Amino acid sequence: MNIDLIKLYNRAIFLAILTIVFNIVEGLVSIYFGLKDETLTLFGFGVDSFIETISAFGVLVMIYRIRANPKSERGIFEITALRITGWCFFGLAAVLTISALLNIYHGVQPESTFAGVVIASISILTMWFLISTKISVGKKLDSDAIISDAKCNQVCLYMSLVLLVTSGMYEYFKIPHMDILGVAGLVYFSIKEGREAFDKARGIDTCCSSDTCDN
Repeated sequence: MNIDLIKLYNRAIFLAILTIVFNIVEGLVSIYFGLKDETLTLFGFGVDSFIETISAFGVLVMIYRIRANPKSERGIFEITALRITGWCFFGLAAVLTISALLNIYHGVQPESTFAGVVIASISILTMWFLISTKISVGKKLDSDAIISDAKCNQVCLYMSLVLLVTSGMYEYFKIPHMDILGVAGLVYFSIKEGREAFDKARGIDTCCSSDTCDN
């Protein structure tokens, strides 16, 4: 393997590690402020970050495997990580749905959603960087797997946009139940990501053919 290829694979590994670290930090901060301000959308967004971390570990293993053998089949660790990720996403969707219904019943409104605006803004910029850089590296390595991973990160970007819009609308205009509307968006994307994780575990790469990855 020549030096240029080694540098590209090292860059891909760095991006995978950066994704893991960012998701962990984002998850901790989001859950803290979500609980503190009683913001269900932000709390759900934080839990999603930890689920994404499980998937990101699988991607990191995938990149190491591809570097060693570009034509190798999907490894058992990656398949297991994808299945765990799928069930976690379905579980998150169920918990958020039940919590949203309870919040509506009890009339709970967030104390503040300012933290959601800040976290979503940082997440959008970070996801945009990761997506564009991973696609660039994937194209140079002619790796459909890395490009697919980058395309799937677009769902994270869309979740960040949902958090930003709903948090901003409530923070500045105090529109009732905007937090619940944000939760509905997270539930939709959680179910979508869960299904895609199971499809990929079965060897059906649906992410790049889905509507979220057309761009």
